[in-house]
Amino acid sequence: MAHTWAVLIALLFLLINQTEGPAYNTLSVEAGQEAVLSCPYTSEASLLLATWKMKCSTCCLFAYRSDHKETKKLNCSERVMWKYSPEGDPALRIYPVNLGDEGNYICEIVSSAGNFLFFSSLTVIVPPTVTLTRDKSRVAVCQASAGKPAAEISWIPASNHSTQEEVHHSNGTVTRRSYIGWVNSSHATVTCLVTHPATNQTLSLDLSHTSLRLPYLLIGGSASVAAVSGVTLFLIFRYRAFRLREVAHGSAVPFATRNFRSTPSHENTEAVKPPVLSESIYQNYDPRMIRMNY
Repeated sequence: MAHTWAVLIALLFLLINQTEGPAYNTLSVEAGQEAVLSCPYTSEASLLLATWKMKCSTCCLFAYRSDHKETKKLNCSERVMWKYSPEGDPALRIYPVNLGDEGNYICEIVSSAGNFLFFSSLTVIVPPTVTLTRDKSRVAVCQASAGKPAAEISWIPASNHSTQEEVHHSNGTVTRRSYIGWVNSSHATVTCLVTHPATNQTLSLDLSHTSLRLPYLLIGGSASVAAVSGVTLFLIFRYRAFRLREVAHGSAVPFATRNFRSTPSHENTEAVKPPVLSESIYQNYDPRMIRMNY
């Protein structure tokens, strides 16, 4: 079985020179979306072999043999599949597409009508994350992060004093920053325009509002700190006064106890003494003992 596949693929390469001429297609898809690479094919002709591959030795090879009704995958992700039935339309579907799918693809068809190639170029675009901030010196910073391709940044009102910088990341995305100063400008609001194939965004910043907000924040923060400090000192002094009263009260209690013990009341003394009964006086009386002593 494997030998048969190898023979068919080798035959396909030998017939490349006899193709009617390659066709080309370019496709741009946003990351996370569906990419469909078409391969024009006349369904009236009998399909023998349809193969998709990228232009590299270790890339995905996706093939279909009509005589066995069998699809083979080599180095292909599960995201790669047929869009429709390959015998009717051998279009390739990649979903969701990511940056690693970008590149050139070749569709090779062997049919009863002839042999031909179809080339597709897939470009994956990534929308940037856009922010607009300012610093203490009234310099506005518009940033478009991790976009592919790099976003275009412009300002309203337009100025010739803006500067830009770029950071290229290893995955092919680009972060672009644009700086513009408004120290001596009479405009209170600055607007940043970001243009990208995947998105267009407009952000505005009120410089006069943000400049006045900082003193209020500082005043509010100082008042809050003062209030917390005052409450803390009040609780400390109150606790110390409570401790002083407790110590004073504790030292007076022993003196009162000693005075109470040294001068017991008459009621307590009578409660402790046992009662004297008249019968107990004559209980051990003996007249003989009186005479003997006498």
